[in-house]
Amino acid sequence: MQNKAVPKPMKKTSGHDNRWGWFFTAPFGIIFIVFLVVPLIYAFYVSLFTYTQMRGTVFSGFANYARAFRDPIFLQGMGRVVVYTLVLVPVQLIFALLLALVLDAIKNKFASVSRLVIFLPYAVPVVIGALMWGFLYSKQMGPFTSIFALFGLPTPGFLTPNGIFGSLVNVVTWQWTGYYMVILYSALQSVPSELYESARIDGASEITIALRIKTPMISSSIVMVTIFSLIGTLQFYTEPMVLRNNAPSVIPPEYTPNMYAQALAFNYNQLNYSATVSFALGLIVVIFSIVFMRLTRNQSGLED
Repeated sequence: MQNKAVPKPMKKTSGHDNRWGWFFTAPFGIIFIVFLVVPLIYAFYVSLFTYTQMRGTVFSGFANYARAFRDPIFLQGMGRVVVYTLVLVPVQLIFALLLALVLDAIKNKFASVSRLVIFLPYAVPVVIGALMWGFLYSKQMGPFTSIFALFGLPTPGFLTPNGIFGSLVNVVTWQWTGYYMVILYSALQSVPSELYESARIDGASEITIALRIKTPMISSSIVMVTIFSLIGTLQFYTEPMVLRNNAPSVIPPEYTPNMYAQALAFNYNQLNYSATVSFALGLIVVIFSIVFMRLTRNQSGLED
């Protein structure tokens, strides 16, 4: 009778290995706690108080939060970023997915150079990118003014009340699409090429393969990119804050909730209410993210 091979038991992680694991993760853990967790706890604590000249700082509980969700300035700014979200998230996702699919289909040096060029705007700091676009949009010295004047055309009002929405959408799309493209392109590299060959043998075109095979296979990455874009857009701050120097009458200090929180803290000295607005925005972002993840549970690979 032939002896059957007995499977070896899995090696348990020793306490010594655990200590080394904690040792290497400790620097990140310390930085995370000191510079994120502690400030968040302190900000929430501050948001529970109210400062008045008559009584000083007094405990008000969640009264500030009730005030925030009735504040017309906060609600107007929140409605504005929701509109930006409804436009920016699909635009960024569509461009990133199209670019990833095209570059995945091109297997040559041009594709490598194109990936770098498309990703390059993300490597530019957001403030620098916004300053650059502010110069391009300028009606006094921007190159667009010279180009349109050369052809005898009126210069578009990029930084006018009617044009600021599209101008900001353009800046954010230019800044982040390349980053999302790289994520989706990396996900496409993990799809087995045998699926494409089988589809081609069955007579499927490249467009059919892209829409029916490639896109469904990276649905979890698409969901992740959408969540990143959703969170980032709801926290809209840097681009309008920088372009406000070029168009202060078009972009008010409370244009977005984050800008409103900054103005409350540094312009009006309302630190307590500023912390409340920040936490109220964070709560809305969490709710939006959870709802989206629940709606896309199957695509994201999450189980009940």
